[in-house]
Amino acid sequence: MIVKNVEKQEKSTVSFDVLCDAAEFEKAVNGAYLKNKGKIFVQGFRKGKAPRMVIEGMYGKDVFYDDAADDLAPEAFRFAVEQEKLRTVGNPAVKAVDVSDDKELTLSFVTAVWPEVTLGQYKGIEAPKAKVEVTDEQVDGELEKVRKRNSRIVTVERPAKLEDTAVIDYEGGVDGVPFDGGKAEGHNLVLGSNTFIPGFEDQVVGMSAGEERDIHVTFPEEYHEKSLAGKAAVFHVKCDEVKENQMPDLDDEFAKDVSEFDTLDEYKADIRAKLEKTAQDQAQSAYESALIEKAGDNITADIPDAMVEEQMDNMMREYDQNLQMNGLNLELYLKYLGQDPRTFREQSRPTAERRVKTDLLLDKVAEEEKIEVSDEEVEAEYARLAENYGMEADQVKKALAKDVIVGDVKTRKAAQIIFDAGVPTEPAPEEPAADEEDAQPAPKKRTARKKKDETDAEEAPAEDEGDMPAPKKRASRKKAEEKPAEDGEDKAE
Repeated sequence: MIVKNVEKQEKSTVSFDVLCDAAEFEKAVNGAYLKNKGKIFVQGFRKGKAPRMVIEGMYGKDVFYDDAADDLAPEAFRFAVEQEKLRTVGNPAVKAVDVSDDKELTLSFVTAVWPEVTLGQYKGIEAPKAKVEVTDEQVDGELEKVRKRNSRIVTVERPAKLEDTAVIDYEGGVDGVPFDGGKAEGHNLVLGSNTFIPGFEDQVVGMSAGEERDIHVTFPEEYHEKSLAGKAAVFHVKCDEVKENQMPDLDDEFAKDVSEFDTLDEYKADIRAKLEKTAQDQAQSAYESALIEKAGDNITADIPDAMVEEQMDNMMREYDQNLQMNGLNLELYLKYLGQDPRTFREQSRPTAERRVKTDLLLDKVAEEEKIEVSDEEVEAEYARLAENYGMEADQVKKALAKDVIVGDVKTRKAAQIIFDAGVPTEPAPEEPAADEEDAQPAPKKRTARKKKDETDAEEAPAEDEGDMPAPKKRASRKKAEEKPAEDGEDKAE
């Protein structure tokens, strides 16, 4: 094989031709004949037994040329990439196939390549770094979470109040006519949860076990079940039981029960220390992300479209893998969101572009700084990954080639150079909240990739509250989040 006519083109693409001599092409053509002869019927011959010259006589001498070219193309492309030392991106395109009178095959390729990168400033970059301050209210909030986790629901002999759980039977009707989903028995309703239509839970407040009453409500105009939207309804409700959530007292005994500490003060000090550590880690992570993003914006590179598209494909696979760990997949998740797959994929483009810039930046910094990775560092990285994934080091080595590990370590070292040279600044003061009527949803902030990639999946839109009783749209969300249903909860919810 001979590589010729290598030309650099715009958007970091390269075109070139690969010439396969007559002997190479003839071998490929004969291979195509052997592969396809069993599919060709020729009068007078058993299937698969017709000689090549007979088939070529019937269908033309070029009948096997396309298949032969297809078979040679991958090998020809690899040959050219190795010879020209090209760092390709994405999948190549075969632009032309030509067979000369001398039976030589010329394959013309176009492929995206890793772009030339010119670094801008990557040392001494300024970025805001938040100050860490943990308040008493935050510590108390964490304690309340622990109390709630260690609480117990007990039956009480008194009228129901907000935050109680009322166990109720109900049946609703519009103009005296029952409707689908408007009936349930033994339903656990947390008062104040706003899971039923407006006004329903307020009227359950004050009911005692054994009490019955009619509750009058009006379905919202925007109610998802159009036949009920805006309609007045009456629900006959019976309260079977009233339960309250009893939380343990905040004292030394509580601290002993939920932690390794003997006193509540020691436990609170530990909570504060952990909150401070988490806040410091988050502040450092955001600071480092800002440094990387700024340094990435400072590079100059003619980035090929294929590089961004490949990154978007990687992100879709990441989304799918993450969802599968939660019992879903991307296709099912998008159905829950009501989103078109192409639209969802396109939403990842800005993040993919930033990831590509980060990859180009760190690769070039590693080159500029002449970063090397020793065998000891490679072994240490294999050991670290093995520990993280609960695997043997030899298993990790089989799964990840050495050059992948070397690349990852180089990238981390390059990033650390940027971090070490960064200049933290005071965060900008927070803007005052806008008037309620003028407030608009703020776009979600997407940080640059650094030590580990974080995909920016769009969250499912929140359901409107106050959608009960009657057929309701919350079921799909519950399934998507895998929330266990409460006792007595039925599909009407």
